[in-house]
Parts: sequence; C-alpha cells; structure tokens
Amino acid sequence: MALNTSLNSTMMRGVAWFGQPYNVSVVDMPVPTIINQTDVVVRITSSAICGSDLHVYHGFGGSPNVPYGFGHEAVGCISNIGDAGPAHPLSFGVGSPNYGGLQDEWDCICETEYARVPFADQSLIPIPINSTNTTAELDYVMLSDVFTTGCHTLTYSGFEAGDSVAIFGAGPVGLFSAYSAKLRGASRVYVIDRVADRLKQATSTGAIAINFSEEDPVAAILAREPDGVTRSVDCVGFESVNATGDPHNGIVLEHMVAVTAIGGGMGIGGVYNGGANSTDGAPNAGTLPAELPIPIPALWRKALSIGSGIVLPLLRAPPPLDLIASGVARPSFVVTAEIGIEDAPEYCRRYSDHQENKVVIRFP
Repeated sequence: MALNTSLNSTMMRGVAWFGQPYNVSVVDMPVPTIINQTDVVVRITSSAICGSDLHVYHGFGGSPNVPYGFGHEAVGCISNIGDAGPAHPLSFGVGSPNYGGLQDEWDCICETEYARVPFADQSLIPIPINSTNTTAELDYVMLSDVFTTGCHTLTYSGFEAGDSVAIFGAGPVGLFSAYSAKLRGASRVYVIDRVADRLKQATSTGAIAINFSEEDPVAAILAREPDGVTRSVDCVGFESVNATGDPHNGIVLEHMVAVTAIGGGMGIGGVYNGGANSTDGAPNAGTLPAELPIPIPALWRKALSIGSGIVLPLLRAPPPLDLIASGVARPSFVVTAEIGIEDAPEYCRRYSDHQENKVVIRFP
C-alpha cells in the first residue's frame, strides 16, 4: 500500500526560468503527487544552486520550452511513497539528484518545497542523518552533485597519491577537486581562478592559488613545476574567460595541455555545450561553437591521457559519502550563503556575479 502523508497545501513555492537570461522567478507550483508506483515525493529541507543552473540562467542550456524549473541538488525526507517505492522510513535524509533538461513537469525539480522522484530506488541516495543535524545536512547536500563531481573529475585525470595537480576553476567543483586531491595524498595542488574570495577558499584546502588575471597561469605553474604537473583538471567548462574576463572557449583545455607533464593525465568535468540552436528555453545556445580547438600535436607528443564526462552521483557517491559519514570530509566549507526560497532570484544574480560561491536554500 502506498504511504501518503497529508500535505498542508496543494501549492508550493519553487524557482522557475521563463527564458529571459539573468532572470529567474519564485512562483506558485502544484505540490507533486504520486503518479507511478515507483515514485516517491520528497519534502525538500535543503536545496543548492549549482553552477550548471547558471548555464541555464545565462541562456545557454535547459529545456527547449519554458517555463522551466531549477534544481537538482537537494536533501530531504520522504513524504509519500508509491506502491512499489523504496522501503525507506520517513526519517531518512535522501540526496535527490535530477539533472536539468530531463523533466517535463514542475514536480521533478528540486529548488522547491517538494519534489516527485521517479524510479526512486534508482534515484535516491540514503544518507545517515536526522532532521535536527543541519550542519551535516549542508555536507550531504553537496553529495548530490558538486562534491561527487569534484572528487570523480580528479579520478578522470588518472590521479594517484603523490601526483602534482593543476585545477582550473575555483568554483565548488574545483574546490572539491582540490580538497579531494589533498585528502588522497597529492604532493602539490595548484588552483587557477581570478576571483579572490574563491582563491582564498582554495588556499584553505592546502592548495597553491594562482590568479590568472594577475599572472600567466601556464608560466606560473611551469616556473614551479618545470616538467609540468602530473595531472590537470578542468572544472570550468564552456563558460571560460581570458585574463581580461572576456569569453574564450577552449582556453582551459589549451592551458591544461601546456602544463601537464609527459605521460600525464587530464580530467574534464566542466560542462561543454555547443552546436545547438537557440530556443525559447535556451536563447543563447546558438552562440556557442560546435567545436573547440585542442592542440592535438602537443597532446600526442606528450602522450597525455584524457578522462571526461558527466559524473553520475548515484554511481560515484559511495566513496565521498563514506568520507562525510566518517568525519574525514566536511564539504560544507564551500557554502557562502544560506537563504530562504524567496531570496533565490537575488542570490542567483550574486552567484553569477561571483559574489557567492555556493548558495543553499533552506526550507523550514
């Protein structure tokens, strides 16, 4: 028999995109209900704004149609369970990852008070916290994307203990790549960015910060590592910029080839979109190039290996989950703001303007 607790209202508040770049709204949405036997409805307690949400916010990605709901990083408690849903008790916290662009309805998004999660047994990550441990909740919400992605992007590079690493980007994924590298025994970690507050967070992990608006990052790394670093990691993706802050697609990949040692490895975890037409839901998608130049001759001469792709938290979460549960890792250090949902439009802007590095929406 389905478990169905009573909800206080048939409507809820959620963050939505209506196709206008640099603008989101908080609107009323219907509270989701069980549709299929394998569904659950999760009462969201914390939801994070992700860097990939900003790709939508900037008009580069998302659903072809609007309105389009935001959010895929969340923690909450199961509220309703379909007949064939999981047997988790209501007191369990769950990470509920759902990647933007996959949902057709309001109720499959996570920057809302409730979310319907299809195929719950294959979509939820049980986590060992109770509803009163808000500090641990901030740690575990990172598990649903950015902490897992940062850890595994480092793995894409072929990382081994003792390696030196250059990490491009000091957003949450880049910080977690650096954090993971130090936890896993890196000899030296360099983090390259141009936002001072982010670089300060990077140094808190034990990394060496390089501000590419003040010095050439390739020259700065090679001055310290004449043979190059063993591994390099891209945590930026297609919205990369040059030293003056102007868009420069592919510059991170060029720099990675230049600084990585012979026989080394590159991990690409930043999102790369391109070659798509603009739509109502992605009005700037058509401005992105279909292809990016990569210095293949140098890559070949140096015998570099490359690992890349989207990181699926359901497959990759167990090791970082164990790090949190054992107290070894506290990924909540990246959080710079905790807000109520009505403040989401302002904090999406602040995040886009690099005034925040990780924003978490808290629900009562």
